[in-house]
Amino acid sequence: MEFIGRESELQALHDEYQKDSSFVVVYGRRRVGKTTLIKEFIKDKEAFYFLATQETESQSMKRLAGVIARKTKNKLLEKVVFTDWMDLFQMMVEDRPTEKTVIVIDEFPYLVKTNGAFPSILQDIWDEYLKDRKVMLILCGSLIGMMKKYVLAYSSPLYGRCTAQIRLMPLSFMEVYRAQDSPFTEALERYAVTGGVPKYLEFFADKRPLLEQVERVILSKNGFLYEEPYFLLNEEVNTPLHYFSIIRAIADGAHRLGKIGTVLGVDTSTLTPYLSTLIDLGYLSKDVPVTEKNPERSRKGLYFITDNFLRYWFHYVYPFKGELELGEHQVVLDALAEDFVERFVALIYEGVCREIFAVLCSEGKLPFTPSRIGSYWLNDKDGDIEIDVMAVDKQHQTLFAGECKYHHGPVDLPVYSALKRKVDMAQEIKRCFPGYKILYGLFSKSGFTERMKELARKETDILLIQETDLLL
Repeated sequence: MEFIGRESELQALHDEYQKDSSFVVVYGRRRVGKTTLIKEFIKDKEAFYFLATQETESQSMKRLAGVIARKTKNKLLEKVVFTDWMDLFQMMVEDRPTEKTVIVIDEFPYLVKTNGAFPSILQDIWDEYLKDRKVMLILCGSLIGMMKKYVLAYSSPLYGRCTAQIRLMPLSFMEVYRAQDSPFTEALERYAVTGGVPKYLEFFADKRPLLEQVERVILSKNGFLYEEPYFLLNEEVNTPLHYFSIIRAIADGAHRLGKIGTVLGVDTSTLTPYLSTLIDLGYLSKDVPVTEKNPERSRKGLYFITDNFLRYWFHYVYPFKGELELGEHQVVLDALAEDFVERFVALIYEGVCREIFAVLCSEGKLPFTPSRIGSYWLNDKDGDIEIDVMAVDKQHQTLFAGECKYHHGPVDLPVYSALKRKVDMAQEIKRCFPGYKILYGLFSKSGFTERMKELARKETDILLIQETDLLL
């Protein structure tokens, strides 16, 4: 798969490269494309790239010496036994002392696992030698907890040394969609499974039917992603069973803290550390209505699985593990045929619509400068009022309320009428944003009826978005 997106991250790396010396930290979950980003950046630069693995320190030094030997074409280095990391770093920098050198240590946490003192060793190397040379040092790692603890945290010996840090996230839907030659519905349904993780996208890059690819890559015991969530959590946490249970409860519809505690039979106070960790890892989010003035302290927070692949796996793989172990794929295929589009993809579509709205605003195609984009509900997702897309423009004192419809027929007037009625009934919205103008938006993958378009032409407060484009 070709390199796509990451414009801002590449720009950040190029900006750091222009400095006399720089120390950049790149981290993010497995498969998210960190190594691909770095290799794209260094492809035209003088760079030493070293991938750490789970091995002894002496073996790591020997392999790094081999990297230097091949890069400098000094084969004698492969026969030298090194016992000091400083010597290896000096050899990389002094190969071409007048030129800018990039040094990449990928999967840095493995060096820490081998030698807990390595952050202190690297601190000495940076302070005593590298920071005064024409060097760009890049530390990269997939273990988010360890990268924060041993590189970014105040207690780390490396704290304060880095000049930039990049938390690499999965690609957005718009980045993926614009880079592919696929119809909107195909791209969205593929994104609902992969969530924009580049490595996952590679397995769904061909034109075969989605369910055929899902059966091969996810449902088969030999499939690359069959046990992926176990690998993701086992590397990051000490008690993956607790985290699995929480994610499963949320996947089954328990979004409020109290409901999660009830399902698991535990006191809610014991759940907070686990939920915080899952949020920090990027697997969950705590959402609150856009009307909340202090989101961090709000008691209306609901927990959702933000990682599309995890959401898919816990919905369609984990509950059927017994059957899948016996090779009975049809039971899952039947479940997918029953509700994958209507329930699963339609829910993902709401989040994608919020992203589409943000992109349209940033590109100046909508007369709106959002300070917050989210959704709104009365008390919880089972409440009487739910608005899929809700945004606030404080600068122009304007609200945006949007309804998302992922169905086959064109959207008609009753959908708009229902949306307007919900906004009118929501006294909380009026109380929180008195005097604000309201724009109404309808999102549809299948277009709009002629009478809906006719009304939108007459009413300036109605916006119609078909797929990713603003119609009216």
